[in-house]
Amino acid sequence: MGRGNAVDYLLSDHDDTDKFAEPEWTDPGAVEESLRDFMEIRRINNDQSLSPEERDMARREAQRKQRLQQRKMTLESIELWLNRMLSSQAQTREKMTLFWHGHFATSVQKVKSPLLMHQQNALFRKQALGNFKALTHEICEDPAMMLYLDTDKNVKGQRRVHGLIKSQLLFTLGEGSGYTETDIAEAARAFTGYQLNRLAGKPKFVPRKHDNGEKTFMGKSGAFNQDAIVDVVFETPRCAEFMAAKLWEFFAYETPSDGIVEPLAKQFRESGYEVKPLLRTIFLSEAFNSAEALRTQIKSPVQFIVQMARELELPKVPPRIAWNAMQQLGQVLYNPPNVAGWEGGRSWINTNTLLTRYNIAGFLLTGDGGGKHRDDKGNDRKMKMRERLKERKIAQMRNAFVPFDRLAPPDLREDRAALIAALTERFFHADLPDKDLAKFRDYADSKESKRFTDQEVGELIHLMMSTPQYQLA
Repeated sequence: MGRGNAVDYLLSDHDDTDKFAEPEWTDPGAVEESLRDFMEIRRINNDQSLSPEERDMARREAQRKQRLQQRKMTLESIELWLNRMLSSQAQTREKMTLFWHGHFATSVQKVKSPLLMHQQNALFRKQALGNFKALTHEICEDPAMMLYLDTDKNVKGQRRVHGLIKSQLLFTLGEGSGYTETDIAEAARAFTGYQLNRLAGKPKFVPRKHDNGEKTFMGKSGAFNQDAIVDVVFETPRCAEFMAAKLWEFFAYETPSDGIVEPLAKQFRESGYEVKPLLRTIFLSEAFNSAEALRTQIKSPVQFIVQMARELELPKVPPRIAWNAMQQLGQVLYNPPNVAGWEGGRSWINTNTLLTRYNIAGFLLTGDGGGKHRDDKGNDRKMKMRERLKERKIAQMRNAFVPFDRLAPPDLREDRAALIAALTERFFHADLPDKDLAKFRDYADSKESKRFTDQEVGELIHLMMSTPQYQLA
């Protein structure tokens, strides 16, 4: 396409929403049923016909069922999102949806509502390439965010200052960027009165619980409400600088120079905080296409999982493998570690997580999850039999799931140099050092068969995925 046309394509508004069916539990009727289940716990608590012991037992059982249902809903929403990342035509929109999830970090463990998390995910997707200021206004009244930051408990005379306001300033200015404890206290007064109907998941403003007095925030005074506070924040140069740098780091590399950030921030501020034009400038810049930016970024766990599934041409992201991988690699969707989101960068890689990445690829491609097991006495005959049966089942599943004939067509398998070249292009999109290519050639030369089997193709791909270069984007 050429760079310009490719960027235009990546930023075009592909609408393939109909391709991804919403979960049944998002239907209004199903939502009503969930509310009735929630009310059942309250009914049990007030049922005087039961003894205290019976009420406690009934409540525990109802809560257990509710937790199981919520976990099922959470996993279903995450699986749907992973498959959007895999096969949606709107790739930049999906990547920006992931960015906003890490930026406006919200955890289902605190929110305790998969439905509200799913709705927040839809908000991020809708506004992914839109206006950052508009999204910030919307996120202030997003039900999941309100529950996460306890906004609904912030009333006149009982202000929840630090967690709420510091989080909002963190989202727009970064940590410790020119605001004081007095600014935080004054902003907390502006955020009073915004409450949430937890059952319906609907925000509302209650005037009698709002502090109408004059506030002084970041050098400006007025009878501010939360929207006015957001407007003041966006008038500061730091807001555009912080977000321009953060978007650059998400797509390119860490700690960009002032020479990169300042013109991007100027454009972002002058455009009224429009995201799409900023991304176009980033993607077309010489710095973005320089050696410093190309293949120097460590893939996040989610990117590693989804990109691996796409390069292997899998029909969907394997849900169990993805869930285990996210937990072991440190990036579980809907569960960022704190309000600052995931640290990213070099934090994604250490000795354990690197080995886990190799094992995930190995399990998917060869059925080898990390080695055989023996008991202490060496009496491993039964264990070996169980392992063989397990490996046979995994191999059958793998061969049905991974399209080896498309990854390595039969005629290509007869020319080992061409096979290595084709797979290298597929999985690395760049030339590799000769020492790495030598490993692949040595593996190919060690096979006596004229034509590679699916097992051998899987082992060769696994060898490629078990290189430091494959962990980079």
